[in-house]
This record gives sequence, structure tokens and C-alpha cells, in this order.
Amino acid sequence: MTTLVSKASRNIALDEAETQALLDWAAEVEQSNATYLEKAQKLATRLGAHYRPDGKTEIGFWTPELLADVMLPRDIYLEILTPISKIDFRAIEQEASFVCSRLRLRQQGEYLWGVIDGLVPGRRDQAGSFYWLRYLDNMDTLRTIRDVVAYSLPYGVFGPAELYDIEAMHQERADLDYFRQTSIVPAASESTPSEPVTPSQTHISAAATLGTAKSSPATTQVTLPRVPAPVNILQIHVGTATEAGSLEGLNQLFQGISAKLAAGEPLTAAEQNYVGYDAVQLLPIEPTIEYRSEHAQESNFFALTEMGVSEGEATIQFKLYKPNTEDWGYDIPGLAASAINPAVMATLRPDELIDLIATLHNFATGPVQLIYDIVYGHADNQAEELINRQFLKGPNMYGQDLNHQQPTVRAILLEMQRRKINTGCDGIRIDGAQDFRFFNPLTGRVEQDNVYLLAMADVVQNICGYERLMFTVFEDGRPWPEEGWEETSTYRDMIELMPDAFQWGPLIFAHNTPTLAGFWESKWRRVCEVMYQGDRWITGCANHDTIRRGSQVDPKKEINWNLGETLPEVLDNAYDNHAVTLWVYGFSPGLPMDFINATMHAPWMFFRNTDERYGVKVVSEEMGFLYWQVDEELYQRDHIFSQLKELGFANLDQLREFGQSLQDAMTESDYNLNEVVRACQRCLGDEVATCEIDSLKELNRPGMIKFLKELDITQLKEFSIKFMEDCYEVCNVHRYLDRAEPIQAEFNLQLRQFRHQRPWLLNNLSNLDRFNKISGDDRTIFYGVRSNPDDAADKVAMVAHMGGAETTITLGDWLQLDLNKWQLAIASPGLEVENTAKSLRRFQLKDSQGLLLVRKPDQTNAAEFE
Repeated sequence: MTTLVSKASRNIALDEAETQALLDWAAEVEQSNATYLEKAQKLATRLGAHYRPDGKTEIGFWTPELLADVMLPRDIYLEILTPISKIDFRAIEQEASFVCSRLRLRQQGEYLWGVIDGLVPGRRDQAGSFYWLRYLDNMDTLRTIRDVVAYSLPYGVFGPAELYDIEAMHQERADLDYFRQTSIVPAASESTPSEPVTPSQTHISAAATLGTAKSSPATTQVTLPRVPAPVNILQIHVGTATEAGSLEGLNQLFQGISAKLAAGEPLTAAEQNYVGYDAVQLLPIEPTIEYRSEHAQESNFFALTEMGVSEGEATIQFKLYKPNTEDWGYDIPGLAASAINPAVMATLRPDELIDLIATLHNFATGPVQLIYDIVYGHADNQAEELINRQFLKGPNMYGQDLNHQQPTVRAILLEMQRRKINTGCDGIRIDGAQDFRFFNPLTGRVEQDNVYLLAMADVVQNICGYERLMFTVFEDGRPWPEEGWEETSTYRDMIELMPDAFQWGPLIFAHNTPTLAGFWESKWRRVCEVMYQGDRWITGCANHDTIRRGSQVDPKKEINWNLGETLPEVLDNAYDNHAVTLWVYGFSPGLPMDFINATMHAPWMFFRNTDERYGVKVVSEEMGFLYWQVDEELYQRDHIFSQLKELGFANLDQLREFGQSLQDAMTESDYNLNEVVRACQRCLGDEVATCEIDSLKELNRPGMIKFLKELDITQLKEFSIKFMEDCYEVCNVHRYLDRAEPIQAEFNLQLRQFRHQRPWLLNNLSNLDRFNKISGDDRTIFYGVRSNPDDAADKVAMVAHMGGAETTITLGDWLQLDLNKWQLAIASPGLEVENTAKSLRRFQLKDSQGLLLVRKPDQTNAAEFE
């Protein structure tokens, strides 16, 4: 039998007395009268690796699979890899030497515990000891158990976790004053940063009606503040937001803009697209799935190269590769969501995120909140290789359902979230809240796990003892995925349970396709819902889902060609539309959100360069991207689509043609790759008589791209990965900085400022407000008037052309306004109207034009209507 035993490091050893104290604590928890979930939550706070102020390290693992396999304790080891050569975390690849120490933790039930001397903590300028559990199974195969609540995974989910000095990192952060001002130190609580605090009595009472535990006595004496809702949000994908594609790059961007504002220097048009927001929402930054080659070792990024012995200790040489996965963020394996995706860190140090947060909190024009988009409703199939089976409930359309009903799993997921928000964010968006479902044997029905969703919203943040609750947004489209869910969903299930939360509204979900003629007319029912009950909805038009959906619209449908002469122009002007932005920011209730790729007119699509199983299928479904977001001028730019050009696709038409053929072949074969390859070989070979796919047959002509002649599954997978990677580069915002239109950027910024000056616009329309449309004859005009409920003189009137033919506007007649008492506040670029009552009485609006009027300052007591 293979042995895992090696001589332990002279400096690394289990502290028996401290370990026994930890075991006694765990036993006391397990023997208490608390519920299973409460016990699991308490134990979860001590899982993972915690570097203590006394220099010792506490380690805990939940290992139910070892009991199931009837493993003997002597076969289970904590393997510790301590660097003995300097690691350059910015290096693309490097060799590194480690001392390998192995010691046994103490097993107690389903848990392994230990307190260890001699481990090196990671810091900004220092690599820490790496660790994982190893054991030999009954087939003598080496197995690995990873830390599911790790703080640092610099070399990805398949590599070992890194011990990190989290407390030191927080003590050095530059935004502690911000937390002092926005949080409290609950005197009645004896909690520490490593133990959870129960939320305020108000929220517990609301949740208790759904079956959660009641608050502790200490909790009733303190009410934790919840971060207030921002006025608006800017959504950003870290990997494509800057040339660097990292948190560091994003931090440098905001630092530069903040410095300019502080010095009174003018901003460029591109920079203007980043300001006027009081919140930034990042697409998920949890560790994502990784590419797994057929003969992969433990990790493609942390690869064993040599073993030896030095001074009586085992030494191991590893080849380290900086993680370079490219993903839109939602393909997560369920492991260590508490950590940060190393692919979006230039330094691979958690401090990089802290620095960005501090820059936003200390921004020159006032604090900017940071919101995390967190994914706990599902996991990729790669989770089966990384976490034990108790975490998984079964397959779904994304991969695997997470088993939220298992108490320990539930507790660990909440603990992952707690550690993540303890980096200092201000809010969370809970992705796919409708996916949190379970079978209730008492009712015989599949039900929504609202209790768990409310628990996610009430996880307490603790930064150096300062505590608060997060601003919370739910993405919840239940009864999705039932047929017709777009029309039957109320989008209100969670905000009715938690009134201070927000939920994605009906016009921001993926079925938003404003490139189609008559779109806003077709959505009138939902528009009215936004106006009269949308005060707790996220509003807007563009986000990571909607623009992707926009590229999937069939160009043969009735397109609104008023928006542009080409499909890319139509899409850009549909998702960054003057009339829509004016209506959303200047008049509509709710909380507006913009997407930086939309305001910068940069392309966007789904990407994932790690998909061995479904990569070709996904790429075939994304071919609309080539029509809707790429033109020949862009394709021919240097360093654009470089890998596909190397395959022989010299121009965009060639790539589109093959893409359409691939899409046809995938559809005809029901996405069977073997059938697709056979079809390609029949149609692209010397004999085409048996070819049944016309679009493939048309490719078989003199001068055909060499790559197509001998297509096999390997080449198709290679094509799909290169397509994804090239598109990832195309979507990087920095490529389009010089294309930012100053007039457009200034208009959008004016509207954001207008919104900030009138926070009451968040509220629903009252009985005194008016909102209506003029439609018919191929046109749709929104118009209305609103009043500040706390200031009768503060009024806004709006008219916006949402699509169709040029129309004569007589807003004073429509709303019975005395236009002598009103003045022009904002007009869309190119609208020819003067700021006079005569000009405002009658003017022409073209598609996507609009304006806002406000009451003149001296009209406080004047009669309202003509």
C-alpha cells in the first residue's frame, strides 16, 4: 500500500492541548439543546483555517464522506505545503519549492479538528502555507478533500487553499472610518468577527413566521442597521471592464477618476460613464470552474513536477500557472465561494479586493457602495469532483442543485456568504432566487425555500467588530421555468416578505428585447406595473442577461430600424436609448441599473473557456453575436479575433457562414457532437452527395478554409474555446474608450444627477400623478407628470418617444399644464426645442427622443393646471 507518511517539519506540529480545547468546544456545541441547523451554524464558524493572534492556526473540516467510506483515522492526513522559495504572484508561470508536512487532525464525528503551530500566514507581500486533506481510499487511490470555506485560493479550485491572515488585512484597510460611520458595535453581543450575530428583532420576527429560530436575548437589545438602498447602480464585469481585466485594474480606474474629481479636472467621455452612481455591482467574483484536460493532475495551475528530501524534510517542486479562466461569473463549482476568483486578481492576494472597496468607500464625491452578485442556487457539474455528495441534491439545467435542506450544507453555505461579505461589501444580489426549492413531504409539493432566502438577506457583516446588515436584491422570476413564466411572474414574492429588499423587475429580465419594433407597446402592462408598484424593483434596460438575449434575436424578425442602419447600431441604441434612459431616470419609480458595456457601446456575450462537455453547443447558440455586435471594421482590427484568424477565418463573413452552418448542424443532430462531425465530414469532404445540410454544403467550394476539411470532435472543441476567448477579448471595454460619444455620455450623466437630486422618484406614482401613452399609427409615446409628496412645488413632467414614426407633441394639452410655469430640464441630444412656453406647446419627437420639464422656482404657490 502506498504510504503518505513523511517526517513532519521541525516547526509544524499539532498543539495537543489547544486541539483538545477545540474538540471540547465542538462537543459542547453538538451536545447542546440547539437545533441541528443552529449547531451546524456554530460549528461552521470554525471550519477552514483561521490564523490566530497567538501565531497558532485553527483548522476544521466537515468530512462525512470519510465515515461513509469507513476510513481509518491513520489514513487521513492534513498535507501542508510551505513555500521555501519566493512566489511571484504576478508571474504567468514559475517553479516553486515547498516543504511538505503531513500530520493527523483529530476526528470527532463527521468533523476533523486541529490547532497547529508553525504555519505561515499569507499576507499582501507574503505567501502563506498551502493545505488540503489527503487520504487513501479502499482502492489505494489518493484522494483530496478541499477547504470549502477557504479565504484564499490563488491557484484555483483544484489547487490547495492558502492560510491567510484575515484580521491583519482588515486592520490595515483604508476605509475603517466608513464602517465606523455606517455600522455599530453591539454592546449586548459577545460575538467576535469569527462568530455570527443574529439580525435585528424586526427581521427575525418577519422570518420567524416562516419557521426560523427566534432571536437570542442579546439580540433583542440591539438593532443592527441595514445598508440603505442606493439611488442607482452600475453593473460591471471585472474581467472585461479594464485592459488589465482585474480588480487591481478596476481599482486603478476608479482611483484615477476620483483623483481627477478631487482636483477639479474634467473627465473624458468614457470616464463620465463610471460616475454619477452611488453603487457598483460586480458580476460574480467567486472562484469558477476550470478547464480539465483528460490527463489532468490535481490542478492545471498547481502541478507537481518533482519530489525529494532536504535536511530530513520532504520537499516538493510545483509548476505554478497564474489562473487564466475566462467566464462571465455564474459557472461556479460550489467550493469556497468565500474566496475570490484568482482569474480576476492581478496579485492573487485578497487585499486586491479590499483596496477596490476602500477606493469606492473613499470616493471623492462621496461613498460608492459595492454590491456582490452571489450564486448559491446551483453549481456546475464540476462540483462532483470537488465537494462531497451531501452538498448536491441532483442534476438541473445548469449542472447540480445545491442541497440547502441538509442542515450542515445550509450552515456552510451561509458561512461562505458571511466570510465573503466580511470583505466589506455593502449589498448582495441573490442570483436565481427562484431556484431555491425543495420537496416538502408534509404538503407533497415542491416549494420555494423563502426561509433560506431571508436568512441570506440577514447574514451579519462584521468588519473589525463593526456590524450591519446588507442591502439586498433578489433575482426571482418564479414560477420560472414553467411555460409562460414571463407573463405570470409577479416579481414580488420576496419583497412582499421583506419590504426593505429589492427584486429584479419585469423589464430587466432576459426576455427584454427592445431591438424589436413595437417592443415597448407590447410591454405596456408591465410598464404600468413598474409605474404603480415598482418602487422596490431594479429597473433599467441593459444588463448581462438582456444584451446576451439581444444577440439571440432572429434578424429576420421585425427590427426597429429607426435605431440604426446596421444590427450593431440598432442593438447599441436599443440598450443605451435616450428615451428609455430619460423615462427610467427622470420619471419611473424603482432603482435604475446600467451596464457598463451598454453605456460604452462595447460588445457583450456569454463566455466560458472551460467547458469540455457543452462548449460547442454553447458556441453554436451564441453565433448571433457575430451579426448583432460585430462588423467587418471591428473584425479587421489588430489583435481582434486573432485565434480564429489563425484558423483561416480571414474575414467576418467566413466566420458567420461557418457559425450558421455549425448552428444548423447542431440543431439537426439534436446537439450530438458525433453526428455533427459525421455531417461535416459528409458535407465538407470530396463526396457531398450524402450531405443533408445545405449551409454546410455551401462551404465546400474552391478556397475553402483548410481548418474545415478534416473536422473532428477535437477540432470542434478547439474552435469553441478559441471563439470564446476571442470574444472575451472583443468585449473588453478598454477597446472602445475612444468611441465614447461625449454628447451621449453627458446626457446620461445629467439624468443620473437629476435622479440623485430627486430621490423621491423612487416611490410609486400617487393618485395625484399621471402617466399614460399615445399609441397607434406605428408609434408609442409615454408621457406623464409627477409630484414630490413632501414638496408641492417639486414636479416633473416627461414625454418620451418609445418607438415608431415621428410625432407631434402637445404636452401642455395632454396634461393640462400651464407651460408658462414650467421650464426645460433635460432634452435628448438632437431634439430641436427651445426653453420657452411657445416652443414647448408644440414640437416634433422622433423615435428615441424625449424631454423632462420641471416647475419654475417661483411657481411654488401658483395654480397647477391651465
